Amino acid sequence: MMRSLYSAVSGLQNHQARMDVIGNNVANVNTTGFKKGRMTFQDILSQTLTGAAKPSEERGGLNPEQIGLGMSIGSIDTLMNQGSIQTTGKNTDLAITGEGFFTTKLGDRTFYTRSGNFMLDRDGLLVNPNGLKVQGWNAVTLQNGDRFINTASPLEDMKIPIMEKLEARETGVVRMKSNLDLKTPVVGANASPDELIQNTHSTSIDVVDRYGDKRRMVVNFQKMGLNQWKANVTIDGIPDNAIKVNVGAVKADSNNSMIINFNTNGTIASVAEAAGAAPATANTGSLTTTIAYTLPDGQTRNFNMQLGNVGQVTDSITQFSSPTTTKAYFQDGYEMSYLESFKIDDSGTITGSYSNGERRTIGQVAIAAFTNPMGLTKEGESLYTESNNSGMANTGTAGSQGRGRIYAGALEMSNVDLSETFTDMIVTERGFQANSRVVTTSDDMLREILNLKRD
Repeated sequence: MMRSLYSAVSGLQNHQARMDVIGNNVANVNTTGFKKGRMTFQDILSQTLTGAAKPSEERGGLNPEQIGLGMSIGSIDTLMNQGSIQTTGKNTDLAITGEGFFTTKLGDRTFYTRSGNFMLDRDGLLVNPNGLKVQGWNAVTLQNGDRFINTASPLEDMKIPIMEKLEARETGVVRMKSNLDLKTPVVGANASPDELIQNTHSTSIDVVDRYGDKRRMVVNFQKMGLNQWKANVTIDGIPDNAIKVNVGAVKADSNNSMIINFNTNGTIASVAEAAGAAPATANTGSLTTTIAYTLPDGQTRNFNMQLGNVGQVTDSITQFSSPTTTKAYFQDGYEMSYLESFKIDDSGTITGSYSNGERRTIGQVAIAAFTNPMGLTKEGESLYTESNNSGMANTGTAGSQGRGRIYAGALEMSNVDLSETFTDMIVTERGFQANSRVVTTSDDMLREILNLKRD
């Protein structure tokens, strides 16, 4: 008789605990990045009245007779299935689609979260609403000016320095990619001004001097003979006699012109200086000329002009029987500017846009994955920490090694399904009611036993 009372009490207590889990799920139905909980039950060790008996020659085997002693909590699981994505339009809001967690730090403590409602503090650090610093890798500038993210290095606080000043960079390389029409007439010594204009093909690009001033560079191409062209270089604000086109080392006796020769198959063959006592020529590999120019303050500066590879068509100057498409398509200089905005792509890479139109990589947000994410310990505020059963964080870039991708301008919502939760609530309530009936019925039976004495 007493067994039924204690069994029913265990049912009442544990169904109440299950209702606590359900209530927490409902309370967090609109919590960003929340992962719902689930409670499962298991029975308690039963009392054995008679054990099992094996079959004999006279009779068959007998099953054990056992009375259960109630139930207990089997597990309280955190279900890590994907929540729906809500678009917000705020560029610091990040959602993960797939496996993984954002890594944040509070002092020396590391926390993990699916809640990506981040913001910038006054120092440009990317933080969550409670000030925990989002972790990743900040880009570094190499000696050649390229930006590099070393994802093999330790994690660091992500910094997006809005309105940071970007120093001017002097042009060091200009790359040419064009076609000069084979059918262009040769410009003779007695060509009229109109013929010179009609048969001159020009390309231009802005180059930047050491002070950050933009100067328009123009290269004029004229056909001088079979498979041979002359290219003349001018730069705004620089006299023609202060511009030298050199093959190899800078020389004082060169001028602002060069001779470009082509193979019979239309590919570039060589480039040579157009003047000097011994004009230098290059005819192998990558053909590069050095453009030296003297600024008004007397300083001589230079940059390389890359014309392409000998015998190659891709990214080279060519001479085919097709319309001329002269183009200088790249130069690496830029003016002084300020970081105005940024965007984050699905790999977590942050790219900044500067006031001069320059775009530079700022950094990359890290994603941590776990062998058993359900084993993480909840710390409140939508944060988790490693536990003995979660495994160690495997930190890397989004979209790699099974990690999810990042969706910028959006948040992951709670994965609580209200229809399913309310169904669980009804089932739990019925279980609680049924166990309470067992208590009252057992009490009635005990009362009848007590009444036997009075009767």
